[in-house]
Amino acid sequence: MTHFPSSFLSVFILGLLACSSAHAKPLKVFILCGQSNMEGHAKISTFEAMRTDPLTKPILKEMVDEKGNPVVCDQVWISYFTGGRDNMGEGFGKLTAGYGSRRNPAEASDKIGPEFTFGIYAQKALREPVLIIKTAWGGKSIHTDFRPPSAGPYPFSEKELENLKNRGRNLKEVQAEKAEQTGRFYRLMIEHVRRVLKDVKRVYPDYDSEDGYELAGFAWFQGWNDMVASGTYPNRGQPGGYDAYSECLAHFIRDVRKDLKAPDMKFVIGVMGVGGPLDKYASQRYVPIHGSFREAMAAPASMPEFKGDVMAVRTAPFWDARLQRMEDNQGKIKQMAGFLKSKHKDHPNKDGSMDAKAQKAHLDKYRKELISAEDDAYAKVARSNAAYHYFGSAKTMARIGKAFAEAMMQMSKK
Repeated sequence: MTHFPSSFLSVFILGLLACSSAHAKPLKVFILCGQSNMEGHAKISTFEAMRTDPLTKPILKEMVDEKGNPVVCDQVWISYFTGGRDNMGEGFGKLTAGYGSRRNPAEASDKIGPEFTFGIYAQKALREPVLIIKTAWGGKSIHTDFRPPSAGPYPFSEKELENLKNRGRNLKEVQAEKAEQTGRFYRLMIEHVRRVLKDVKRVYPDYDSEDGYELAGFAWFQGWNDMVASGTYPNRGQPGGYDAYSECLAHFIRDVRKDLKAPDMKFVIGVMGVGGPLDKYASQRYVPIHGSFREAMAAPASMPEFKGDVMAVRTAPFWDARLQRMEDNQGKIKQMAGFLKSKHKDHPNKDGSMDAKAQKAHLDKYRKELISAEDDAYAKVARSNAAYHYFGSAKTMARIGKAFAEAMMQMSKK
């Protein structure tokens, strides 16, 4: 056995430590922000539907351990700021399932949002520790709630002002209330990010301040409350009807980078895909509105100033088509119930001969023709919420989070 003098060993160890320090990387920090679908409403129980789908089975293997329980990511930490008016708060710890929508911000729920697979796949690609700072609140718009400073005050449209006058509202009071609401959640988001970054070790105990951190990316997943705001966007569904959204989102990207002193931070726009691919819609009624809004959301990624460091991720391809077919067929059943009750001339019971019991029997038979027992069994394990929350489907939410991470990594390689 070879022996070395203690002085040699001391120098050798110090050299190793110096090399280790020299090669240490700043902690990668990713910010996730948005409204209810960034919160996430996919219950853990819907993981089951991922097992039999070849598209999601490999993803599920990353999400659960050998016993089928959600994994706890030892190399990914998260701070999650959310809550209602009098219930704002933070939950933090190692990333696992339960950081979706929460009733109590500090307590784990039974839901996930995009953060779970985002963290899993970002860390898998980077092979180093990751910190996620997530801020999300349901029912929030960018035209008011998340409105960034450089976008200026909320611009009331002529239609809105006219409607307010017709309802007898005091315009000065309404405008004062709107001014108070404008940008509130933008400020809350920025304040929380700064609070976490001021004391990273509180959330991520192994953080080394000498290594520092890098604001590596920002993922934005929002849209519903803007898409349905006909007062704010009176020409929605028409060419240019949602241009104000694109402009506001561009301001948002610039302001976030400025306020967080991260001018090169990568930015992912999660383009709302509720309803799925437009060419698969059962009714064309909402295609113009949904289509034009999706393009408005994606538009900043095509602006020359954002080339290469802003990417739009379309989420419509991750929509559960089987659940949508069931939703469409359920609509047909509801419509048939109305026809029977009203004695519609083109449908059964036009002569009024069917009593309530007979109508129910007819509807039960009609339902079996449209929705099979296998469909019902699938929905029980695949769906846990409304359609506007992507059916509360882990199959969908897991693919969205993974896509956000992959887009972020793709931009980082450029």
